[in-house]
Amino acid sequence: MALQVGIVGLPNVGKSTLFNALTSAKAEAANYPFCTIDPNVGVVTVPDIRLDKITQFVKPQSVIPTTIEFVDIAGLVKGASQGEGLGNQFLSHIRQTDAIVQVVRCFDDPNIIHVSGSVDPLRDMDIINTELTLADFESVDKKLKTIEKQAKTSTDKKIKMQFEVLKKLHEVLGKGLPARSLVLDDLEAPFRYELHLLTGKPVLYACNVSEEDFTKGGNAWVDSVKKQAELEHNGVVVICSSMEAEIAQLPKEEQKEFLASLGANESGLNRLIREAYALLGLFTYFTAGEKEVRAWTIRKGMKAPQAAGVIHTDFEKGFIRAETYHSEDLFNLKSEQAVKDAGKYRLEGKDYVVKDGDILFFRFNV
Repeated sequence: MALQVGIVGLPNVGKSTLFNALTSAKAEAANYPFCTIDPNVGVVTVPDIRLDKITQFVKPQSVIPTTIEFVDIAGLVKGASQGEGLGNQFLSHIRQTDAIVQVVRCFDDPNIIHVSGSVDPLRDMDIINTELTLADFESVDKKLKTIEKQAKTSTDKKIKMQFEVLKKLHEVLGKGLPARSLVLDDLEAPFRYELHLLTGKPVLYACNVSEEDFTKGGNAWVDSVKKQAELEHNGVVVICSSMEAEIAQLPKEEQKEFLASLGANESGLNRLIREAYALLGLFTYFTAGEKEVRAWTIRKGMKAPQAAGVIHTDFEKGFIRAETYHSEDLFNLKSEQAVKDAGKYRLEGKDYVVKDGDILFFRFNV
């Protein structure tokens, strides 16, 4: 599933540095606005300790983790919705993503210029969110005017429902609220999704702090972001992009030692990746055999045939049954045979809803 998370924020908040650390790529990073114009895309491995644990009991020839794509999008500025700072181009890049990580500057450094002249994360968040809301309002306004004429004369129920949804969105966005704040039923929701609204996407705030504040777990600026995010029902993760960039260059064993010296079990990047993964409503199931142990990404609520289709469309078309057990049962009982002996190995049909951490083997016929 090629799902993308866009990394956005004002200029000089640490977006490109964070992206470099995430992907070990080399997005241009500089101490001036608009050093990134075209979006950089990086495929990132989703950290999952269960994958390593499975290989302790199933000795595969190869191990393949699941991945997620991150897109580094150029810094937005006030007036972006009206084209300031090449804003329209940048906003179009955000529309193509499935979720947004908004990097918020929560550190002070006189050597790194802030586009607004001072550090104020709530102001920065408001600028970004306002620009996204204004862009959505303009988009919905145009669509509403176009479909209003059709809705008056058409007998098509879908067109009338689309018109009603657009009116609701127009009202919500006109109040400065994000599109995702509008509660829609199952019939109405697809119309909002089709619009690819910027404020309809789930958001995770990444508070970029100094190394000292990272070891403390944050600072007063981070606390203010957390309070605001809670009101918005959005998530927050604390990172230090400069430190993460340094850690990313170290061998794995040295990374663990460095983190241990800071009193941390894992990097801020790992938490960010997992939070972004969860933000998209995703989880992981596994296939495990002598040839390979592999993690697969699916959406929550997927049934066995659809999960099989992630591997290959033929698996879904010819689905017969799924043989499954949970990874925790393998960890506790130490072998697949022991899982079978304990009665934990099951046969499931087309209505089985796959669980996070399931180990599956599909039977199919095409």
